[in-house]
Amino acid sequence: MKVVIQLTRRERLKALPIIYRHSPAMVLKDGTYVLSEGAVDALRAAGVKFKEISRETDVPGPEEVGSGERV
Repeated sequence: MKVVIQLTRRERLKALPIIYRHSPAMVLKDGTYVLSEGAVDALRAAGVKFKEISRETDVPGPEEVGSGERV
């Protein structure tokens, strides 16, 4: 699962070594990163403060959707 977070400049200094160890991160503008859930857990364990912007959700499989149901 992918998680989008935003870090302040100060928190980025603490977070970058952890991010590089745990996840192939996608870096966006304004301190926004797309990380694996494991990397986000490692940041929390290290006490890094961040704002969670979005979280990838699971798409229902064919067995979870009824016939004629809109997805």
